[in-house]
Amino acid sequence: MIQLDKRELSFPDVTYADADGALAYGGDLSEARLLLAYKSGIFPWFSGNVPLWYAPDPRFVLYPEELRVSKSMKVLLKREAFRVTMNQDFPAVIRACKTTKRDGQRGTWITRDMENAYIRLHKAGWAHSVEAWNGDRLVGGLYGIRIGAMFFGESMFSHESNASKYAFISFVQRMEAEEIGLIDCQVYTPHLESLGARHIPRNSFMFLVEMLC
Repeated sequence: MIQLDKRELSFPDVTYADADGALAYGGDLSEARLLLAYKSGIFPWFSGNVPLWYAPDPRFVLYPEELRVSKSMKVLLKREAFRVTMNQDFPAVIRACKTTKRDGQRGTWITRDMENAYIRLHKAGWAHSVEAWNGDRLVGGLYGIRIGAMFFGESMFSHESNASKYAFISFVQRMEAEEIGLIDCQVYTPHLESLGARHIPRNSFMFLVEMLC
């Protein structure tokens, strides 16, 4: 991995990433660097106190028109099982993504610095949250970055069965209506694959980033 200089706002070409997608480390979490990262096909993770920057090949994405909605989810949507909002409580969503325990995952990559950085991006109009409510309780949601006609998903959580899936489906349907061309899911998960996400080559992803952002 290549070490970044905090004084220089730049990233190496994504072709320098290793087999796991790790490209660089260091730098900072300023608004300018984070936006440059997304526009360059790169996203941040954390290891300890050092930002890590990734650009995997292939890339896991969802074309909104390829969203798959199961029969059981169609029933829940028709029944309006949850109330879905956008940007109603971004801090609560990122906090829930940070603290919700996941099978097979120890700890969280959402450090306090990362949390604060994305809250700043939200206040600046770049980061967005989707909330699923059961009554007045926040039971699921997701957040990410929207640039142009692309949405870069970061994390999601669920405190009730199907809550995050319900929020995600509702969000993707809205994004398709708003002519969002691609949703970046970053890396493979069976959960997102069941909803229609798939791998594409990194060079195809980079072409779409350049075209849509």
